[in-house]
Amino acid sequence: MSALNTQLPPLHFTNTEGKRLALSDFHGKPLIISLVYTGCTDACPAIIENLYPAVKLAQATLGADSFHTITVGFDTKHDTPERMRSFARSRGTGLPNWSFLAGDKQTVDKLSSAIGFEIVPSAGGFDHMAQVTLVNKEGQVYRHVYGGAFSNQAIVDPLLDLVYGRERPLTSIEGLIDRVKLFCTVYNPNTGRYYFNYSMFMALGIGLACLLLVLAWLLREFRRSSLPPGRGA
Repeated sequence: MSALNTQLPPLHFTNTEGKRLALSDFHGKPLIISLVYTGCTDACPAIIENLYPAVKLAQATLGADSFHTITVGFDTKHDTPERMRSFARSRGTGLPNWSFLAGDKQTVDKLSSAIGFEIVPSAGGFDHMAQVTLVNKEGQVYRHVYGGAFSNQAIVDPLLDLVYGRERPLTSIEGLIDRVKLFCTVYNPNTGRYYFNYSMFMALGIGLACLLLVLAWLLREFRRSSLPPGRGA
């Protein structure tokens, strides 16, 4: 179930060090959310194993401090901070700004409802969606990525939009610079990495210079045509 544009509720969780964290603590930067349960042996490990290289690539491309990632345990009877720490270590997810969180049932239910994540208890544990959710800087759901096997681009491309602000107005120098960064950051399928395409930046500069020359010529011609006869030579 999609929950695009839904505002995340004010919820609190506990991280693997026992520290209480609020979802609002992550406002101001994009946020990646995944929900797992530590007793899962199939879908949940696959989601984290696919998410890890995408987050690593995004941090290399955008900077480790440009966004946050959280993974929340939804088996609230068993997914304690200690179990979440053990799960994170077993998956080798030692990246900065990636928090593994535990919460009570009411809190986790509110989060899963807000992001459209469906969970159904079953005899073997839980039947649940394979979903990663991206949230914008204001705490609103921006994009869902479904399935246990997704490409790095499926995560990094929407993060580019969120970090550099595709929707940010061009009324400031910062907004203009970020728009240029967004436009000139290109994915290379041969290397599996993103890079800043300076040739595109140079083309933009040349185009701007040509435009200024044309405008200068038009202004000169307009001024000449406005002069009285005999003074335009």
